[in-house]
Amino acid sequence: MYRYFGELLTRSAGSALASGCVDSALPVSSSLMRVRHYADAANQPDDPNFFRMVEGFFDRGAAIVEDKLVEDLKTRETPEQKRNRVRGILRIIKPCNHVLSVSFPIKRDNGEWEVVEGYRAQHSQHRTPCKGGIRYSTDVSVDEVKALASLMTYKCAVVDVPFGGAKAGVKINPRNYSDNELEKITRRFTIELAKKGFIGPGIDVPAPDMSTGEREMSWIADTYANTIAHTDINAHACVTGKPISQGGIHGRISATGRGVFHGIENFIHEASYMSMLGLNPGFQDKTFIVQGFGNVGLHSMRYLHRFGAKCVGVGEIDGSIYNPEGIDPKQLEDYKLQHGTIVGFPGAKPYEGSILEADCHILIPAAGEKQLTRNNAPRIKAKIIAEGANGPTTPDADKIFLENNVMVIPDMYLNAGGVTVSYFEWLKNLNHVSYGRLTFKYERDSNYHLLMSVQESLERKFGKQGGPIPVVPTADFQARVAGASEKDIVHSGLAYTMERSARQIMRTASKYNLGLDLRTAAYVNAIEKVFKVYNEAGLTFT
Repeated sequence: MYRYFGELLTRSAGSALASGCVDSALPVSSSLMRVRHYADAANQPDDPNFFRMVEGFFDRGAAIVEDKLVEDLKTRETPEQKRNRVRGILRIIKPCNHVLSVSFPIKRDNGEWEVVEGYRAQHSQHRTPCKGGIRYSTDVSVDEVKALASLMTYKCAVVDVPFGGAKAGVKINPRNYSDNELEKITRRFTIELAKKGFIGPGIDVPAPDMSTGEREMSWIADTYANTIAHTDINAHACVTGKPISQGGIHGRISATGRGVFHGIENFIHEASYMSMLGLNPGFQDKTFIVQGFGNVGLHSMRYLHRFGAKCVGVGEIDGSIYNPEGIDPKQLEDYKLQHGTIVGFPGAKPYEGSILEADCHILIPAAGEKQLTRNNAPRIKAKIIAEGANGPTTPDADKIFLENNVMVIPDMYLNAGGVTVSYFEWLKNLNHVSYGRLTFKYERDSNYHLLMSVQESLERKFGKQGGPIPVVPTADFQARVAGASEKDIVHSGLAYTMERSARQIMRTASKYNLGLDLRTAAYVNAIEKVFKVYNEAGLTFT
């Protein structure tokens, strides 16, 4: 069944864990190497197929959790029937359910015609709607969108967002097209998705991804709402990441980067994990490097800088910069907005070589997939790899990091801030009311009445001979006295989601003796949750 790491993994991993045959004298990571047959992964090519790579990580988690899933089944079936049920459902979870490939023409501004390719993959409908971004890139392929769609399924499960996974890509370099041409491409792609039933508030809800943002999401919502869904009051819930004026939500732009910060925060303050790495808990003495200064990289850098960590390096496709004294995120953002690049930034020096291998405590790959491979993994100096991008670490690199006692905070947890806040936006669109609107004034008045009540109680007790007794709220209470705004609610909900999910991953890592292998712990969590839905819902027409 688990075909990526070989049949040997299927037959032995679960039984090895169940029987306790792992040598307890070995370090955690070494014993895991034996149980999971990581040596098999070393025979794989260094540039693995992305979808097979994700399936391999899934297999690793499935091999560990299979015995427990069988044990937890409360049915009258025989042990063999239970085993077959579990393996059958795990087979159902892995593949993509639907993949749409489209080609359509557009007329360029110079009068020439061009055919554009696009894809949308829906990995799972165990929860609906499906959810996943749309990226514009010449590297887009069917395998890439399938891999990213499957990651979305597991990502949503890890953070308890009730969506299935999906992903879309349009095979263009947006820098080569005018705004008018990009609008044509976006609207036409929306129509192609709509014609095949691959978009809708209850079916499939796209979001921004690489090289797309609020503008493109607004075009998608407008196209859908004015064509196929012109009678649907919920039409604008067909996509998230929209501008506020089109039904968007405050805090969505920074959500993924803010989620990266909260994810790192939850682990970096955990003394047990920091002791494994030989680091002190907290941000104060930590340095970090960001690869990719886009939306995710920028906001991750902002929040880490704000809470005391020091950014010493930033890498982009056209060059990297380094300053051991620290780089100010606001100054770098302003420079890039003015010049279109980080190269030449006066607050740092150009960095020759790979910025990934520079000296730091925390490395945040926030660019493309498969950036950390077996070729460069041994030279990575960071003790914490925080995966801001999707799939930046190959299985071979993952193995090396575990052997070298490096903690990898996995993408399927760490960059889930975007889909979490997208869920809040989707709910806002279906409810047709912004968060806090109905309770804002009531909460503000209640807080003022509370202060007045305290003042009156003190005056009754001690009298008013010297005048009224002043009750002065603290700065923190004063900031909250007016009640929670939509942004406050979004930030609070995101922080709670990331903290709760981190605790679940930590408990699973401890339960299965996974040590620093947080990726497998996250996959185990996701598999358990998706399995439960399929098992309890049953299967239609089988």
